[in-house]
Amino acid sequence: MTTGRGWSPGGAGLGGRVAVVAGSTRGIGLAVAYALSGQGVSVVVNGRDKAAVDDTVTEIRGGGGYAVGVCGSAGDDGVAQTMVDVALEEFGALDIAINCAGIAEPPGSTVLTIAPEDFRAQVDAHLMSAFHLVQASGRIFAEQRAGSIVLTGSAASLGMFGGSGYPAAKGGVNALALAAAADLRDDGVRVNVVMPGAKSRLSTGEDYIAHIEGLHRRGILDDLTRDAALDPAPPEYVAPLYVFLAGDAAEHITGNIFSAAGGFIGRFESQQASFVAYRDHKDTSPYSLAELADILA
Repeated sequence: MTTGRGWSPGGAGLGGRVAVVAGSTRGIGLAVAYALSGQGVSVVVNGRDKAAVDDTVTEIRGGGGYAVGVCGSAGDDGVAQTMVDVALEEFGALDIAINCAGIAEPPGSTVLTIAPEDFRAQVDAHLMSAFHLVQASGRIFAEQRAGSIVLTGSAASLGMFGGSGYPAAKGGVNALALAAAADLRDDGVRVNVVMPGAKSRLSTGEDYIAHIEGLHRRGILDDLTRDAALDPAPPEYVAPLYVFLAGDAAEHITGNIFSAAGGFIGRFESQQASFVAYRDHKDTSPYSLAELADILA
């Protein structure tokens, strides 16, 4: 069996499993849906555009795969639950939940200029979609004591690509994943994050190029990062990491945040506070401002 974009089965041990993929009609999500189908996974496709959902389902089925579609924003209440319900109704199981849903921040947006409604839209599209999918699928996975959740983060959460709502929401995705992984570990549920770099509608176009060049001129991006951002690899290069994390070969990997772009794969270390100062509060007063200035200057 083969499916769209030339994906074919081989070695992942995922045949016969069922996945829901939020935001899977374009870019990275589409590549992930094709990659899963190529491994014999039945896929619930999701997107805001019904025509795009139908086209993706048709292409997967045309390649010999199994797919159904659910139209709607995964950030809206009830859509992720509908995806889970459809997976159970149509395929009789659910094993994998992946969130690739997202939208671009308004061109030129900064923390000083973004409208509150645009900021909320970013949180809904990225963080709330992740929350809804984790909760809806996590309840099934916890009951059956097995399941893999993969969320999509972004290097923007590190503050290196400017913006406001987008990096804030993506930072929330990382925190949600770490908390959920710890919360669900004893239930046999794995939660991980991929922070991908790939060519998509969010990383192309005149507005995107102007944004990256502007960050470079301001010294926020160095030459190497700017060049990589302006020439990202196709999404098919990051899709295999999502598929790997969904499978049994990654059964001991949870609570991890990965970076993937083209041929590069990185893993972020756990955030730990470096030692600055200490004194026992039981027999000392709070630090004075002068002491803090001496310690932290």
